[in-house]
Amino acid sequence: MTTPSHRILQALDRFNAAHPWDHNAHFHRWILRRLPRRCDRALDVGCGSGDLARLLTARAGRVHAIDADPDIVTRARERTAPDVPVTFTVAEAPAGMPAGPYDVITCVAAVHHLPLTDALTGFRERLAPGGTLVVVGLAREETAVDHLLALVSSPLNAATGWIRNRGRRAPRPVSMTAATRPAGMTYREIVREARDVLPGAKARRRLFWRYTLVWRDGSGGR
Repeated sequence: MTTPSHRILQALDRFNAAHPWDHNAHFHRWILRRLPRRCDRALDVGCGSGDLARLLTARAGRVHAIDADPDIVTRARERTAPDVPVTFTVAEAPAGMPAGPYDVITCVAAVHHLPLTDALTGFRERLAPGGTLVVVGLAREETAVDHLLALVSSPLNAATGWIRNRGRRAPRPVSMTAATRPAGMTYREIVREARDVLPGAKARRRLFWRYTLVWRDGSGGR
């Protein structure tokens, strides 16, 4: 028997499918506000269709963007003007990440595909002294707070999709076509592991099924 709550969730799923929007892009401007006004080099890990990498050119002189999916890297290149200083490369993180150093490293909705400690260690090793790492990730729901944020996010998700699409049905954004998988680690597990690798890292649960992690390398005297 279908319960009223189940019918509501089904209706929300149908509505969201008709009015999709990119939850990761929602955090792009927030990421930029955590970065220095200008820097030399930036690395975007798990770049997808390249939306964040292109935005990073407003802050960095050179941007290197990597993703393990050759098809999505091809699409990122096709969507980027020739004069935009971004290099897109097919590479597996963390082992295949370029050596650096980088003043800025970003990773959005990709770190849950990777071995967390190895990935964060790789980011730390490639960060220039005084550099900034920003991660937007997904965590498996565990606590009452997690479930409450998910519950609040559901109607907000529908409302945001309606507003962004101006009430019209819309195709799925290119940035949302890459394959993904559910998060395996809980927020508490992620924070515990992250702070072992990145002492002083600042983490926070967010709406829309995301968390953020910011770490600034202290060896640069900042």
